[in-house]
Amino acid sequence: MLTTLAMAGYRSLRELIVPLGQLNVVTGANGSGKSSVYRALRLLAMTARGGVIPSLAREGGLQSTFWAGPERFSRAMLAGEAPVQGTRRHESVSLRLGFSSEQFGYAMDLGLAVPGATQFGLDPLIKLECIWSGPLWRPSALLVERRGATLRNRDEKGQWQTLPHPLASFDSMMTEFADPLSAPEMIALREQIRSWRFYDHFRTDADAPVRQPQIGTHTPVLSDDGADLAAALQTIREIGDAEALDIAIDDAFPGSHITLTQHAGRFGIEMRQHGLLRPLSAAELSDGTLRYLLLVAALLTPRPPELLVLNEPETSLHPDLLPALGRLIVQAATHSQVIVVSHASRLIAALEREPASRSIVLEKELGATRIREADHLVLPAWKWPAR
Repeated sequence: MLTTLAMAGYRSLRELIVPLGQLNVVTGANGSGKSSVYRALRLLAMTARGGVIPSLAREGGLQSTFWAGPERFSRAMLAGEAPVQGTRRHESVSLRLGFSSEQFGYAMDLGLAVPGATQFGLDPLIKLECIWSGPLWRPSALLVERRGATLRNRDEKGQWQTLPHPLASFDSMMTEFADPLSAPEMIALREQIRSWRFYDHFRTDADAPVRQPQIGTHTPVLSDDGADLAAALQTIREIGDAEALDIAIDDAFPGSHITLTQHAGRFGIEMRQHGLLRPLSAAELSDGTLRYLLLVAALLTPRPPELLVLNEPETSLHPDLLPALGRLIVQAATHSQVIVVSHASRLIAALEREPASRSIVLEKELGATRIREADHLVLPAWKWPAR
């Protein structure tokens, strides 16, 4: 389980250290930085899939995603006694992302190329990556370290050895080096990150693939877009918790149940509702009903991930469905660490009633995201590795 999430220099996240528990609820007013936290976590997940630089490019590049405020706030600025203005920089431009658990920690530091050195001068460069043992970075706990193109790790005697595998500035060590003998912790951490799942804004419009019959195969993990919903629900029926599936449907729509159809290998969904003489197909279901079924398939997966992240799962749902969704999320948190980003008060209240839940309320101060009442909280210790 992750215990700490750390982000610095990304959008409104000048520097944010977030404590994590088994069930985490990230909330706050519009514009407080909830989406930035979600995007930063997705960027971290892309390190294990080689997609950090392309992901930043889709967001407009490092220049668009980098913190736009001053490097530091003076006391006079914080007190409102002086205007917010830029000063001479003391540190290099940097976007840093990291996390830690009781077992391992990981951090990445991205920066800019030397002007004129390449035609790709606006591409972010991976300046530093490191993996350490335990929850807090310190030199003695380092296991693997990448600086520029050089990668080194500790051998079985604790001595540093440089690995003969120079890295390109745009490649993460997590995808470019995989030796189970010299760096087993890198493989373990990479597979942990690859198991993370993210769900947000499923398509439920009239032309969405989920509304049409799809060729079905065993689907223990619902796809990001939810197009394989029917196959995922049938997989839950056959190798997952079929009873929990029926309970989840009846909890949200009393007296209703779903049937999975199959014709020439194409799977479809039919939903019988109390009072109707015939079942409704996926093409006939409302956006909210279909979205709830998608969340059911994601949360009742027969292969629970180590980390499951839901971004605004309440979208398109009627408020009366949120307590049922909350119960599903709580159930999923018994098998996976869960992070929910939401501003739906009814869903938040349902989740915060759970003893294992942790509420993370965000707010803005001079454009920078912070945790509300952070000065009164016991935040986890965190130290960024120096370049």
